[in-house]
This record gives sequence, structure tokens and C-alpha cells, in this order.
Amino acid sequence: MKHSILSRSSRRMILVFLICLLGIAQANAQKDSTLKSVDSTLNTGMDAFRRNMAETEALQLADSLRRMALEEELRALKTTDNLSKVKLQAELEELSRRDSLRYANKKARIDSARGNTVGFPVEGFFNDTLFLMYQGLGSFSAGERANAASQRIHKLSTAFNFSKDSIHIEKAETTTNLLYGETIIIVITENDALWNNKNQDDLAIELKAVIESAVLKYKAETSLLEWLKKIGLTVLFFFIVFLIVKYTLRFFRWVDLKVVKQEGRKFSGVKIRNYTLFDARSQIRILRFAIKAVKWLVVAFLIYISLPFLFAIFPWTEGLTGTLLGYIIDPLKSIALALWNYFPDLITMLVIATVFRYIIKAVAYFKREIENGKLTLPGFYPDWANPTFQITRVILISFALVVIFPYIPGSDSPVFRGVSVFLGFLFTFGSAGSLSNIMAGVVLTYMRVYRIGDRVKLGDVTGDVIEKSLLVTRIRTIKNEIISVPNSSVMNSHTINYSSDAPEKGLIIHSTVTIGYDVPWKNMHDALIEAAGRTEFIEKEPSPFVLQTSLEDFYVAYQINAYTKAPNKQAVVYSNLHQHIQDVCNERGIEILSPHYRAARDGNMTTIPANYLDKNYVAPKFGVEWKGANSG
Repeated sequence: MKHSILSRSSRRMILVFLICLLGIAQANAQKDSTLKSVDSTLNTGMDAFRRNMAETEALQLADSLRRMALEEELRALKTTDNLSKVKLQAELEELSRRDSLRYANKKARIDSARGNTVGFPVEGFFNDTLFLMYQGLGSFSAGERANAASQRIHKLSTAFNFSKDSIHIEKAETTTNLLYGETIIIVITENDALWNNKNQDDLAIELKAVIESAVLKYKAETSLLEWLKKIGLTVLFFFIVFLIVKYTLRFFRWVDLKVVKQEGRKFSGVKIRNYTLFDARSQIRILRFAIKAVKWLVVAFLIYISLPFLFAIFPWTEGLTGTLLGYIIDPLKSIALALWNYFPDLITMLVIATVFRYIIKAVAYFKREIENGKLTLPGFYPDWANPTFQITRVILISFALVVIFPYIPGSDSPVFRGVSVFLGFLFTFGSAGSLSNIMAGVVLTYMRVYRIGDRVKLGDVTGDVIEKSLLVTRIRTIKNEIISVPNSSVMNSHTINYSSDAPEKGLIIHSTVTIGYDVPWKNMHDALIEAAGRTEFIEKEPSPFVLQTSLEDFYVAYQINAYTKAPNKQAVVYSNLHQHIQDVCNERGIEILSPHYRAARDGNMTTIPANYLDKNYVAPKFGVEWKGANSG
């Protein structure tokens, strides 16, 4: 089983290694294509410059030929022909002066074009650049000269007896040549020297040393002994990397087993209050997945870090070492530099946030003092303290964000601004209804229409207020129903608060009873007041009172009014009051016959229940009156 695991791990290591190499090759290919495109664009823009330089070269060549002819004539003159000598000397001096001016103008042009010109590399043996060619020569462009020089230098590697100082310098009329034997390696012109800010002789000596060093290095690096050393180092490198990865995998396997063993001990799940976010098994599964992800990230990182050391062994891939390290170091340097440059803005943001934090704390302190009654403000009620604090806090936080916004990274970018405008658009049009409810909630808070626990009637909804928010008011009805009423609806309808004055003045509950005209009104008043006095939660003081609200065709309407300080128990109070009204009326022999009650009294029981009647009560007989035949 262990052998199988190691084999699978080895395959994964090889796969990660190949993926890294593929990514590097693709990145280099993209980089090369980009550089070629840039080179093409820049060199196209240099066409006019090259034409001017070609014209200057043609004039220089003509002057050089003229100088040679003048010098030949001067040598041929007799010593006595002084007048001709003076003329020839004057013409030579004029050519020298023109040559000096031409040299200065050429140098100025090259200096101005140096920043916009891309040189063509003369490549060495290990894909490295020995030097650059900026200027063409005759019909050969700079790129063709660079390719030809590269090919000649590569041929030097086959020379059996090549040694230091094998290349010699030879001066020509206007150029300096580097030769190996009779073969010209490179021709150095005055323009080449100007592009390198050197004179021709110094540039020739420098390029001679560079070429000789490159050839000797290639011969040394490609010797049999050196190849054996590099192969040995490569084998040793892979062995070390294999061991590092092997023990890294073993370490993570050990960590995974430790985590599994701690199930139900250290890892018993994640709970947020009474909610179980993850049970123990889910927590272990997530941790094992995280360990696995970290494991392969670490393995990939180790392989990636080790690749530069592998590439450094061989000269052909030595240039990739800096490239690979740059992929890691350059972003880290950029991040560190960005953080350092952002540090002053970060300090400014922290100072602003700290100032506003303590301002909000000061406002919260005064809020608590007002709520506790320690601080009183004329016309400002304690129940206004918390909503006022919440509104003030939102305003302060919004103002702080506005002040901090310019210091946020990327706040001035078009993308950031576009997202901000889009979010503002969504908030404005998506919360139009909500904003009306919020404004209504704020207004209701300061109107003090009701408080939590009050018995109210909002439109057609009656119940106790259990929640007040900026958006809705929640009511619990006497049937234990929870009804949410939008604050805008509350503002657009009337509101009845049964509890606001009940603790001090009491709430008047009232009920109407209709009684026939045969019952004396004083008896009815006494009966209703007695019924109210028997009812629980009805106050003795102020005492109940009766109002006769109407005199109808068949009955009188009596309204009993009584005070209660328990407005939330209205249903129970009304129910008990009606029960006691029935009991008292029955006890006093008062029949509640109206409204719309018809009775044939003779021979029938009264409407009073039997347990309220006298034990000897007998229903009256039918009264019949007979008249004789002659009575009429």
C-alpha cells in the first residue's frame, strides 16, 4: 500500500513539474512575440532617421575620397610649388572642418534617437546577447549585420586551436575590423562607436574581449568533464527535490491523520449561538480539504522555487533563472512598493476613522444619559434618544465615508466610479418604496403616536405594538396574529391609541343596552352601575356612569361608561361586563326585550332564567272574557 501511494505522489510531482515548464515556455513565447512587435513598431519609426544617416554617410565617403586625392596631389608637388601647397592645405582643412561639424551633428542625432531605437542582438552560444547592433552598413540593415555577426561567432566554436588573443584588430580607411585569421567577424564603423558612446578603437577592444570570452566559455562549458559534472548535479538536484517533496507529503499526511483523530475532541463543530454552522464531521471534512489544497500549493511552490537552481546548472537555460525568480519577486516588490506609497493615505484614513469613532462614542454617551433620565432637554423625550442616536450615527458614518473616499485605492479610476454610479442607481430606484416607509418611520418616532406594548388600532387592525422599525410596525392582535403594517400606511390612515392616557386618566370602556319604556330609568342606571362595579379591571374611582343615548320607538338606549387602566385587556373586560349586566338585570327582574323582541305575555314564562325567579313562581294563566248572547 505504501509503495502505491509513493508512486501516485511521484506521478503528481511529475505532472506539476511539467505544468510549470509549460507555463514558463508559454510566458517566454508571449514575451518574445510582444518584444518583436514592439521592435517592429519602433524600427519602422526610425526609417527617416536612417535615410538621413545614409545621406550623411554618402557625403562623408565623398569627402574621404576627396581627402585621399588631395593628399596624393600634395605628395606629388615639388617643394618649390608653395602656392599650390597652400591651396591644397586650405582645402584639406576645410574638409576636416566639415568632417568635424558632420561628426558633431551625427552624434547629436544619435543621442536624440537613442531612447527610441531598439538594437538588434548579436547572440552568443547560450541564447544570451553579447552586444547590440543599431546601425546598418551599406546595403545591410542592422538586423542583417547582427545575424551575420552571430553566425560568424558561432563558427569560431569549431576552431580547434582557438585561444585568447586569437582575434586581432585591423584598421581600415573609415572602419575598424575584427578578424580571426583572414575571416572578418565584424566591421565597426564610426556610427557603431557613437551608438555606444565610445570611439572606434575602444569599442573594437571591448568587442574583441567579449567575443573571445564567449567562445572560451562555450568551449569550457561543453567539455566532456563539464558535461559529466552537470549531469551529476542534475541527478543530485532531482534526488534532493524528490526527498523534500516526499517528506513534505509525509508531513501533510501526518497532519491529516492528527486532524481526523481530533474529531469530537478539539473539533466538535462550529456554532453561532444556538445555530450549528458545521457539525464535527463537516468541520473535519473542510479541514482535510484545506490541508490537501495547502499541500499541493506547497509542493507546486517548492518545485517552482527549485526550477531556477536546475536552470542555473546549464548555460542554455541560465537566463530563465532570473525570469522565474522575477515572476515571484517582481509582484512582491510591486506590492511592497504600493503599500509603502499608500502608507500616508492609510494613516490619514485611520486618523479620520478614529476621530469619527470617538465622536460617535460621545453621542452614544449622551444618548444613554437621556435614556436613563440623568440628562433632560426641554421638549426632548427619553424615547427619542435611541432613534435620534441611530440617525446621527448614520449621518456621521456617511460623512466619514465621504471624507475617506478620496484616499481609497483606485477611487479615481473610471471603473471604480462606474461601479459607484451603478450601485447608487440601484439603491435609488430599488428602494423608492422603502425610503417612503423609512421617512414615515422617522416621523412616527418623533410624533410619539405609540410605543412598544401599547394597544392601538391602525386602520382596521387592532392589537398590541410589539415592534417598531423604520420600515414597518408589527401588531399582535387579541387572536395572537402578527400583522405587519407599513409605516407609510400608518401615516396615511388614522391611529387610535388606547394606552397613551390609560395609566393616568384611565380608558373609558362603554357598552349600550336597550330596555323597554316599562322599566324606570333610575332602576336601569343602578343596575348598569352595579354590573360595572362587579367587573374586574374596572376602576372604582372615577366611578362608572350611565348615559341615555337615544329614545327609540320601542325602547330606551342606556350606555354604561366605566374607567379601566388595563387597556390591553379590553376583550376580557367587555366580556365580563356583559355577563354582569345580564346577571344584574335578571336579579332585578329587568327583562332585556329589545331591540326587536316580541312577546305574548299571558300564559308564558318571562325571559328571566328560572334560577333567578322565586321558588313559588307560577306562570300566569290565560285571561279569557266571555260575553253572553244578549250582552251586546
